[in-house]
Amino acid sequence: MNRRARWEIRIFFVAWLIFLFFRAKDPFSFLVLNTFLGYIPIELSFHIGRQRPRAWLFWPIVLVWLLFYPNAPYLLTDLFHLSLLQPYAVSGLLRVTPHLWIYFTYMIISAISCSFLGFWSLNYVSECISLRLGKGNAVVRLLVVVALTFLTSVGLYIGRFLRIHTIYLFLNPEQFIRPLMNMWTPNMWIFVGLMTFIQLFCYWVLYLIMTNSRQTVDD
Repeated sequence: MNRRARWEIRIFFVAWLIFLFFRAKDPFSFLVLNTFLGYIPIELSFHIGRQRPRAWLFWPIVLVWLLFYPNAPYLLTDLFHLSLLQPYAVSGLLRVTPHLWIYFTYMIISAISCSFLGFWSLNYVSECISLRLGKGNAVVRLLVVVALTFLTSVGLYIGRFLRIHTIYLFLNPEQFIRPLMNMWTPNMWIFVGLMTFIQLFCYWVLYLIMTNSRQTVDD
């Protein structure tokens, strides 16, 4: 991604976060924190490349990226909170209340921007990792994507059902050791499997779009 695009993304997120801070009211004030956390892995991916930084710094940045990356697709699961607005009328039809659709817009913009750009960062980070580990081998890259996506799905479960945000793991990790040890249930594995499938499907679609765009430019 070129420098101009990176700065456009930064300016958008700063402006959007300021807007949400003043406009998103309870029970949707969580959008400010969740959108900010979803942006962090996108910003981190701007600071790594195929040859930079050196290995001693590259891998710590990738690790921090992985800790925060689940926050990007996490916003897709936030769409369930729209049920708090009671979107259906007694007739069974969707209500046309402006308040409902305004918050729908807020959530869609946050979810799409963080998840789509998050998938871009997944593609870019996996490419950088595969170049360092397997000299760009396609099989290595595919394995990296699947592994990262699986770990992300585990992170989604931790955030959604254990209510443990990434930042809490840094502030008070001891408090969450027992819940993390006890979370490995059949329902958890089903959720992780479904989320992994959804993410890989979205990644595949975006990968096809990006690859086709490059071929179109070359042609």
